[in-house]
Amino acid sequence: MGSKGGAKHLKRPAAPRFWSIPRKRMKWVAKPRAGPHSGAHSIPLSVVVRDMLLIARTGKEVRLLLSQRKVKVDGRIQTDHKYPVGLMDIIEIPEARTRFRVIPATRKGLTLVDISKEEASFKLCRIADKSTVKKGNIQLNLHDSRNLLLKVQDPRKPVEDVYSTRDTIQLSIPEQKVIKHLKLAEGSYVITTGGANVGRHGKVLSIESGSAARRMTVEVEASDGGRFRTIGDYIFVLGDEASMIELGGKQT
Repeated sequence: MGSKGGAKHLKRPAAPRFWSIPRKRMKWVAKPRAGPHSGAHSIPLSVVVRDMLLIARTGKEVRLLLSQRKVKVDGRIQTDHKYPVGLMDIIEIPEARTRFRVIPATRKGLTLVDISKEEASFKLCRIADKSTVKKGNIQLNLHDSRNLLLKVQDPRKPVEDVYSTRDTIQLSIPEQKVIKHLKLAEGSYVITTGGANVGRHGKVLSIESGSAARRMTVEVEASDGGRFRTIGDYIFVLGDEASMIELGGKQT
């Protein structure tokens, strides 16, 4: 009889390297459930709570904690221990007064950084794609699978459409109201989400438009004093001139 889908379980040695887990202590680890982030670019909530935040010692304790509705992701209570936590997600434990944002880290893939209560009130989302839908309205498809609908008064002259792919939107959470639009342009502050320079951040020096045969490339002056070039798909805008979010301090 044929297989009915992908494997529902994951062995620890096969887990991504950026998961902060001991690889030989136990045989199995929770596999991220299908959700807003892909399995290769996310961390199951149980691993975040137990192995990165060290709030629980076992998977059973994690499930008990979540069932008591004590953990929020992006401002909403989350009870699924396999929920995929990914780039720019906000993890909050109100009783412990702790808040973290998931960001890319150099040579680590994804990590957690402590943030303030004010910073936990918004999330940065990258525009992955955009399309025209019914009545000429514009739909923005964000990196975490959210969709935003822009109402257009005149489809022939959509003056409301000021957004481009690879731009960033600042959203309030959990209301999901647009607070600010951050364009990818020279002088913008960005962070790299993939490739050899993952986790490095700095100001954009130049942008070379892509074509059917060549990808867009971006040159960045990094905060560590160096310069590097990467493709536009790996660039995430964090601010107009400086980062709007915490990038340093204690990382998990």
